[in-house]
Amino acid sequence: MPLHATRRFSLRAATRNALCGCVLSLLATTSLAVPVALTDVRIIDGTGTAPVENGVLVIDDGRIIAVGAAGSVTIPANAVRQSLAGKTLTPGFINTHGHAGAVRGLEAGHYSRDNLIRQLDLYARYGVTTVISLGDDEAEGFALRDEQNTASLDRARLYVAGPVLSAQTPEAARALVDRTAGMSPNFIKIRVDDNLGRTAKMSPDVYQAISERADHHNIPLAVHTYYLQDTKDLIRAGADFIAHSVRDVHVDDEFIALMRDRNLCYSPTLTRELSTYIYESEPAFFSDPFFLREADTGVLDTLREPGRQQRLRGNSAAQQYKASLPVAMANVKILADAGVQIAMGTDSGPPARFQGYFEHLEMWMMQDAGLAPMQILHAATGGAAACMGLSDTGTLEPGKWADLLIMSENPLQDIRHTRTLEQVWIAGKQVYPAP
Repeated sequence: MPLHATRRFSLRAATRNALCGCVLSLLATTSLAVPVALTDVRIIDGTGTAPVENGVLVIDDGRIIAVGAAGSVTIPANAVRQSLAGKTLTPGFINTHGHAGAVRGLEAGHYSRDNLIRQLDLYARYGVTTVISLGDDEAEGFALRDEQNTASLDRARLYVAGPVLSAQTPEAARALVDRTAGMSPNFIKIRVDDNLGRTAKMSPDVYQAISERADHHNIPLAVHTYYLQDTKDLIRAGADFIAHSVRDVHVDDEFIALMRDRNLCYSPTLTRELSTYIYESEPAFFSDPFFLREADTGVLDTLREPGRQQRLRGNSAAQQYKASLPVAMANVKILADAGVQIAMGTDSGPPARFQGYFEHLEMWMMQDAGLAPMQILHAATGGAAACMGLSDTGTLEPGKWADLLIMSENPLQDIRHTRTLEQVWIAGKQVYPAP
C-alpha cells in the first residue's frame, strides 16, 4: 500500500572547459539553468539494480534529465562537464523517521524556523537530503515543507506529521485526527507503548478510531510500537508504517505474513536503542573524525561526565533497551530475508541522537545485523522513497530532483564507505562542501 506525501546564461563551447570549475561554483549558489554532466562515475541509482560502472548523469534546472552508461546518454552541447573518475554516485539518503526543530545541544524547547534550518543544513552536510519528521512538528516545519519544491533549495527536504496524537476515548481521538488533518500533514503519528511498563498504553478502541479517521482523510498512519503483539494488532487496525523495531521477541511467520499482505514498510531505528545506553561510557564514535567534524564539544563533555555515565549504568530502562537491541537487529535481518521492505530510519533529533551521523551509524548497524550493502542503500534511497510516497526523489532517474551524493569509495564493498562522502548536491547544486 503506497503512502502519499506532499509532492510535491549559456556558455560558448570553446570556453566551456576552461570555465568548468568557475561555473560549477556559480551553479552551487545560483539557480541559473546551465546543464551539468557528471561523467566517468559509478552510479548506484537507488532502485536496487546493479550499478553502472562508467556512468553519466545530466542535470538541468535542478532535476535529472538523463542518466545511464557512457555512450547511451546524450550530453547537451552547452553542458558543463565534471569527471568523477573512481568515485561513486548515489541518491541522497532519506531518513524515514527523524525529528527536527526542537533540540539545541542537549536541551529541548527550541522549536523555530532558524533551528529547523540549522538542523536541516546539518542533515544535508551528512548526505541526508530528505527527513520525515514523525511528530512534534509545528507551523514553521509545515511552512518549510511547503517552500521546498524549488530548484533553489539548499537544505534537506522536510516532511511532517504534526503532533503525536494521544486521546482517552474514540470520540476524542476522531476529533484530534480531524483537527490535525486541517494542518495537511504528510502522516498521522501515534505511540502504542507502555515505556517498559511505566505508563499507560493507548487502548485498541482509540487507535482503531484514529486509524479509521486517518483513512477518511487519506493520511497514512505511522505507529511507534515496541511489542510484537501490539504491532500485529496495529497492522490489523490499519497502520501504514511501522516506525520502530519489534524489540520484545523475535518476529514470527504471522507477523511476516501481515507485513507482506499489506505491503508495509518497517523502520528499524536501531540507533534509537543504542542512544538509550551508549553514553554509560564513552562511545567509540566520539573519536571518529566523521562524527567530530560536526560535533559540539560542550555536548560531548557533558556526555562524558562520570556521574552522568554512572546514573545511566544504573538506569533499569536503559539496560532493558540495551538488552532489546540484539532482538531488534535479529528482527531486521529476519524481515529483510522474508522480503519485507526495510526503510532506513533513526529517530534522530532528540538529545544525543546526532542528526546526520546517526543515519550513517544506522546503516552500519544494519550491515552488522546481516544486511548486504545494496539492501541497505536501497532502504535509504529508492526503497525509503517508495515507503513514504515520495515520487520526486530517492532514485537517480530522469525527472527527479538531483539530490545526490559523491563518495570516494564504493559503499557496495562496505557500507562504512559512506564515511567517504565528498560532495552533497540538492536540486542540482553542490551544498557540501560549501563552494
